[in-house]
Amino acid sequence: MTNATEFAEFASAASPRLRRTAFLLCGNWHTAEDLAQTALAKVFASWPRIRRRGAADAYATRTLVNTFLADRRLRRHGEILTAQLPERAARGPAPETRIVVLDALAMLPPQSRATVILRYWVDLNVDQTAAVLGCSPGTVKSTTARALARLKDVLGSDLGTEETDEVRGTRHG
Repeated sequence: MTNATEFAEFASAASPRLRRTAFLLCGNWHTAEDLAQTALAKVFASWPRIRRRGAADAYATRTLVNTFLADRRLRRHGEILTAQLPERAARGPAPETRIVVLDALAMLPPQSRATVILRYWVDLNVDQTAAVLGCSPGTVKSTTARALARLKDVLGSDLGTEETDEVRGTRHG
């Protein structure tokens, strides 16, 4: 099997997961698609090196998060001017909770948002999250604790002592 064929199979299998993760990071399906495609292009450029180590999924996730964070640092905040208004897509009713949670996530700084999504959506542990973000496990724990406290303030609900104890590493039991 050629490198291109192997990568095509990998990309086909990984794309849905990368798009979902990217959507949670940025809150916009179009931007999520762009982030996922950019991450896959970067993975393809390094494919021969990655596939030998068997780390393609982890590399793709880290590349996606790094691409998101770099995009946020370079991005101008504001409106994008266009010549035409976009067509409205037909949407079914979305659960109110989902909208509230996505809005709350959007209020977090990009690094905090990435940390929360990697920990609780992608279901990575502290060490795996630290590896993806290129920081220490202590940074992941403190960032997660601050982000959860911010989400708790924004959402106005108690996240529960079990989750905050897990973040601190002091699970009672």
